[in-house]
Amino acid sequence: MTDILAVTDHRRGELRDVSYETITAGRQLANETGGDLHVVVISGPVEEFAEKLNREGVDAVHTVEYGEEFNHDVYAQVITQLYDELAPQYVVAPNSVNGLDYAPAVANALGLPLVTDTVDLEADGDTLIATREMYGGKVETTNELTGNAVVTIRGAEWPGADGTGDAAIEEFHAEIDEDAIRSTVTGFEEVGGGDVDISEADVLVSVGRGIEEEENLEIIEELADALDATVSSSRPIVDNGWLPKNRQVGQSGKVVTPDVYIAIGISGAVQHVAGMKGSETIVAINTDPNAPIMDIADYAIHDDLFDVVPALTEEFQ
Repeated sequence: MTDILAVTDHRRGELRDVSYETITAGRQLANETGGDLHVVVISGPVEEFAEKLNREGVDAVHTVEYGEEFNHDVYAQVITQLYDELAPQYVVAPNSVNGLDYAPAVANALGLPLVTDTVDLEADGDTLIATREMYGGKVETTNELTGNAVVTIRGAEWPGADGTGDAAIEEFHAEIDEDAIRSTVTGFEEVGGGDVDISEADVLVSVGRGIEEEENLEIIEELADALDATVSSSRPIVDNGWLPKNRQVGQSGKVVTPDVYIAIGISGAVQHVAGMKGSETIVAINTDPNAPIMDIADYAIHDDLFDVVPALTEEFQ
């Protein structure tokens, strides 16, 4: 029996969805290794977070109070110390901005191999089979690691853990070397329309190069208003400067999992699909019936967006 340590992610007082997905991935590995799943939450309102993270399949939640926000040096110290305490076989972390910050440092400090951005994990005896995508998602590769390892998981590839568990909630007394803390978060500054977080939206109306001209975005915004939705886009719209970067969906943008994702004039390149395929319901509007987005859509409308979008807006107003 070998245990699993899952690291959670939060920002500005809110747990990120990928925290619950990390629990699911960790529980899967724990089932395969026959061990327990340990979850750690560092900084912020840890007691409140611990209650929320006490989901089905979690055996223990370890809390570490230290500041309000993420700090690289604190996370690296805490995780390595908790690893020494628990001796888990695998450390599972989100493939988030924070996760990609501390995971390499933890793997280096512990002398362990690191595999990032995994889309599937399987423990087979003493071997971990980690699946990654390469070349924009066109190729899947499997990496076999023997012994212990650190991995990060891509968001929206595992369902979020749900239910209420009966985990033991324990405070972990880490010995933080204050002299080793070389940076700290002093505040946040929103940039480029950052008041909108498309990853938190329930309904997204997303637009691609099929809109043709910047002026035509007006009909997209009218539909979004009618649906009380948020406007997002594929990369070409952002590259053209028609929408800010924080509206971009995809591998080089944000991963989103709304209840409804309406893809308008988006072909469905693998880079874009990687960022939205976890949506509950996908609606695609495209003049090309063979566009890749049509293959993953729950509802595919083969028609001109300039006819369909105004008709939808009128219907929902």
